Amino acid sequence: MKDNPDPLFPPTRDAALARLEAFAPKAGRDYAAGRNHDLPGHPHVSTLSPWIRHRALTEAEVAAATLDRFAASTAQKFLSEVLWRTYFKGYLERRPGLWSGYLHGLDVARNRLATESGLRARWEAACGGETGIDAYDHWAAELTGTGYLHNHARMWFASIWMHTLELPWELGADFFLRHLLDGDPASNTLSWRWVGGLHTRGKTYRARASNIGKYTGGRFDTEALGHRLATTAEPQDGPPPPDPIDMPEDASLPGGRVGLLLHEDDLHPDFLMARGLDPAGVAVLIAPAGRSPLAVSRQVHDFTRALAEDAAVRLGATGPVTEDGAEIARWAKGFDHVVSPYAPVGPARMALNALNIATIRPLRAWDAAAWPHATAGFFKVKGKMATILETIPQDMGV
Repeated sequence: MKDNPDPLFPPTRDAALARLEAFAPKAGRDYAAGRNHDLPGHPHVSTLSPWIRHRALTEAEVAAATLDRFAASTAQKFLSEVLWRTYFKGYLERRPGLWSGYLHGLDVARNRLATESGLRARWEAACGGETGIDAYDHWAAELTGTGYLHNHARMWFASIWMHTLELPWELGADFFLRHLLDGDPASNTLSWRWVGGLHTRGKTYRARASNIGKYTGGRFDTEALGHRLATTAEPQDGPPPPDPIDMPEDASLPGGRVGLLLHEDDLHPDFLMARGLDPAGVAVLIAPAGRSPLAVSRQVHDFTRALAEDAAVRLGATGPVTEDGAEIARWAKGFDHVVSPYAPVGPARMALNALNIATIRPLRAWDAAAWPHATAGFFKVKGKMATILETIPQDMGV
């Protein structure tokens, strides 16, 4: 046995491309048939999300590799899953109040932990995988140990957190953001809201022992689960989603001496180079600590930094890769303009805005095609799949 086994998610773009090449032949009917099965090693899903979340590998690249092998109709299930991420990002972008509302709800829930001993005990057991619910405890250990969970397991986990353990959903969403390598502000926040009946009003998701048994290969005691899991799933309290705001506008590239400032939400800016950007310098601002007011896991910090450093090397960066806004502000003084890929709602944008320097933020063609339709349910975006896929060459800079 090796002393230092290979990581499950090597923090490089080359590793992402290799994972995509290995998965792409299975993105058609194989994926559609096996995608809901949470099995050891996750053989039926792509496991690309940690790289896609940081756009070290882009949605357009994943879609292009899929379409090189399958017709869109054959790979519709997989392409739809790629679009779900884009839909959630656009939905939160059009309703930024949902993110600030989540942060406020998290503050309220954390204050309750300080005053309600029973709630704190349940929360600590849930975070530590010590609830006595074997499937849930397994997923808690897998999450904290690997930084990853199968999507179906995430739904069961969130349902048990809210409906069985009766914990505030914001604390669960925060637990995921502290440990998931692919912890995305939009996908994570809105998925928890969906399970709790806040995204699609009144429609909750309840974890069932029979469903868990069917899709986990019989690894857990479903009879015991049946006695432990909640038999109802009441919607969480909360106001309805606000009306969507206007789409963000694209930005033109400036002349003069331009610095390129990357961030952890977009680490492969080929679309900017295709538009003619020739940066005089490159730096990267990361903000993994901003994902939670509590301690974010070391593996999330390490993965984010290493992936950012990989991007910096790839682009020949001479500027810093840092969480220190003051260091970025000093670097930015050497340029006439600073260009940064558009940062959606979340910690990376908050970190960019806190720099108090002017940044020009062009929008990807993929997002510009999808986000106008992220005003209600997912199917408005899915219905525009063909139009969104047409942006692949522009988004990839080819």
